[in-house]
This record gives sequence, C-alpha cells and structure tokens, in this order.
Amino acid sequence: MSADQSVRNGIRKMILLLVALAAGSPALAQAPATGTSEAPAPRRILLVAGETARVDAVGHHDYLAGVQCLSVLLSKTPGVKTIQVRNGWPAEDSAFDGVHCVVFYTDGGGKQAFLASPERVARMQSLVEAGTGLVMIHQAVDFPDEFAEQAKNWIGGIYQHGKSGRGHWPSSHVDFPAHEITRGVTPWQVNDGWLNALQFVDGMKGITPLVWSGKDNVESRAGIHQDIVAWAYERPRGGRSFSFTGLDAHSAWSLPGMRQLVVNGVLWSAGAAVPEKGAHSGIDDAELNAMLTPRQPKGRNSK
Repeated sequence: MSADQSVRNGIRKMILLLVALAAGSPALAQAPATGTSEAPAPRRILLVAGETARVDAVGHHDYLAGVQCLSVLLSKTPGVKTIQVRNGWPAEDSAFDGVHCVVFYTDGGGKQAFLASPERVARMQSLVEAGTGLVMIHQAVDFPDEFAEQAKNWIGGIYQHGKSGRGHWPSSHVDFPAHEITRGVTPWQVNDGWLNALQFVDGMKGITPLVWSGKDNVESRAGIHQDIVAWAYERPRGGRSFSFTGLDAHSAWSLPGMRQLVVNGVLWSAGAAVPEKGAHSGIDDAELNAMLTPRQPKGRNSK
C-alpha cells in the first residue's frame, strides 16, 4: 500500500469514527448548527414616576399608578423587562445600566427631577448620546427656556411657556398615520389635559406626528401643526424618542386605543419589534383602579 493510500484510509476511518460518535452521543447530536445565535437579551425599560402629590384629586397626575400600569402592560410582551422608579430619579445611578429605554411620567416646567442638577442633566445627555430610547408623557415635555434647545435634541419637540398652549378639552381621535407606533390603535374619545402648539426641531426633521388635539377641532386633524400632541422622533445621531402630552388623569388608561399607542411607543423607542396588530395592551378597570394612589382631597388640613 502506498503512503498516499495509507493517508486516505486513515482520514476515511477518522470520518467514520466521528459519524459514529455523533450518532451515539446526545451532546454531539443536539449541538446547535454553526452560526446559530442565542436568544436575544431582554429589552430593559426603566419607568420613572414623578413625585405623586399626597394632596390632590384621586387619579389626577397619578404618575406612580401610571408607571405601575405601564409595567403591567409592557410585561405582556415577551423579552421585555421593566424596572420601576418613584420620585423622579433612581436612588442609584446603576439603575441606568444596560437600559434600552427610559420613560418619564412626571410634572414639568422645571420640576422634572432629571433637571435638578448639572450632573443629572449630563446623565440624560449621555443616555441620548448612547442611543438610549427616551419617552416623555404628559407634563414631562414642558421645559424651561434654558433647556429648550437641548431638550429638543432629546425628544424632538417641547412645550415652552409663552409659545405653547395647554388646557382641558374634549377630542375625538379617529384616524392615525401608518407607523409602527399606531399598529392596532383604535379610535377613542376623551376630555383630557393637553399640551400643544409645541416647539419642534428645525424643519420637523426626524419627526413623525401621530396624534392631534386642539380646542378648535373636535376631531383630530392631521396636518394641523399646532395640534400635534403625540409624535415619534428619530434622533439624527441614533436613538428614538416618543412623546405624548395627554394622560392627565389615570382614568385615561382605560381607553384601549390610548393604551395601545403608549405601549407601542415605548416598545418602539426601546428598539423592540411592534407586532403588526400592536403589542399586548389589555387590562381591566378593576386592575387599573387598584393601582390608584390614595390621596387627601385639597382643602382639608393634614396633620
């Protein structure tokens, strides 16, 4: 037998041995194919509730209950992990580690805890520069003039005192533009507290208006710039933001269309896939009411 034949026979025997081992070994037989990847890591979403006043009407500006509601709703989507924070800012900076999106449901006008110090503002800026998703709900979009330009770069548009509008009025939302955030969103009617006539980045670059509401238009009217109350923003250097200026009262969470919009908006901002029919967002009124923060009515002295 030649040397070449000997080598070929040796290789053939080695191949047959490996095949036999694979057939008889569970570990080898079940080994994943080359190139397969592990399940993706969970999308981590930090939900930050602003300070909920102890003295107020039940359900009004109940940021704590709203964050609890969002946590329940978002957890219905596989692969999503939520972390809840109260009083406007986490006690430990490590709460931001590895998060894909941060949601703020808080007071505005400079009362936002994330504006309370230069260090916190810098932390917010670092999140944006890292491409972290950012969501602002209700008054969280109301910024003092000194932060106006920086905040526009964060979320695309803001409320500015003296330039924007606010108030309570009824509106009917019956039509929505095609976007991942509007998937599965159904019409709703509500008398809510709105912020509109918002100030957006130049040329509305990166902005997609999603919902409109104005005192002069009972039904939402696409194309009326001053009536935009919800929008998506794709930041030019990467990262997504979603803002919605409604949800003045906890009772608005009972509206399926509004819930769907907000849940989709948070998931989109976190870079999670939004199903064609919208994310799971069902919840019953009993569960919503159980989340309400106990309050002391205004005008009653407290001890």
